[in-house]
Amino acid sequence: MANELEELIGFLSSPSPQITKAAVDIVQGLTGSEDGLKSLAHYANIVLPSLSRLLAGPKEVSEPAAEALVNLSQDTDLARKMVEMGMVKIAMEILYKPESGISKLLVMLLVNLTQLDAGIASLLQTEDEKMNGLYVMKLVRSFCRSSSETSDDPFEHVASILVNISKQEAARKLLLDPKRGLLKQIIRQFDSSSPLRKKGVSGTIRNCCFEAESQLQNLLLISEFLWPALLLPVAGNKIYNEKDTSKMPLELGSALSIEREPVTDPEIQVQVLEAIYLITLQDAGRRAFWSVNGPRILQVGYEDEQDPKVMEAYERVGSLLVDNSGTEEPSTENSN
Repeated sequence: MANELEELIGFLSSPSPQITKAAVDIVQGLTGSEDGLKSLAHYANIVLPSLSRLLAGPKEVSEPAAEALVNLSQDTDLARKMVEMGMVKIAMEILYKPESGISKLLVMLLVNLTQLDAGIASLLQTEDEKMNGLYVMKLVRSFCRSSSETSDDPFEHVASILVNISKQEAARKLLLDPKRGLLKQIIRQFDSSSPLRKKGVSGTIRNCCFEAESQLQNLLLISEFLWPALLLPVAGNKIYNEKDTSKMPLELGSALSIEREPVTDPEIQVQVLEAIYLITLQDAGRRAFWSVNGPRILQVGYEDEQDPKVMEAYERVGSLLVDNSGTEEPSTENSN
């Protein structure tokens, strides 16, 4: 079997397109099973470069090659080898070739590679000062331009890449840099109908809020977009009255004064509440939160909530606001 597999992998570099096509289809099939993955892992130093070379070929070979690499990259050791051999750069270069028909698969490959610190560093281009952040800027631009309204949304998985990279401080600083304006662009995708996009946006905002102590000003610079993204998912189902909405920014007040489709994904709700908590840990963050009538929104939202984890996240913010209420505005009374 070992000799047969070695021979098969050798055919990936065959000068005959028909033989290459047959070989890559078989390899792709092997990556769909645990036994196949284990067998191929023994030949990683040959199979990974061979598959990566096929990514630039015609779709009949590039697609199965990309599918195989996505499957192989789910193994941490193989993903590490891919990063070491420059797979992030290879994927990014092919992703932005006009004739590339495997965009979605390449983005999924990058999702797996950015689960490793080395993969994040490679995507951030931390070693190259002049290029630093260029790949991320390209991905954000594509993420914001591609439509989630079509069945084929090749860049929707960028949402997961953004969550992965924003676990690192260097990426958070890049996303929060007001000159680049990346987080502002990302937040605006929260209106998407794609659950994957919404979850990616809320997770990225939450991660960026870990920088609230040093970057609060940059977060509040985009408050026009930030507060609706954080507060609408936890505002409950009620239509708010004028007394409440008059104390809110126009965009937030307008959205809450009409019937709306509530966010019911507990993961998104917990993420935005964690982000609010991180912001309101700071004095200036609490003042900003009071200024948009945030405590009232959480009060109303909490009344409708039934998920225990979401309720716990509400209560955590509530306790923080109560503990620091001596320096803030008085609590808003019920005004239903």
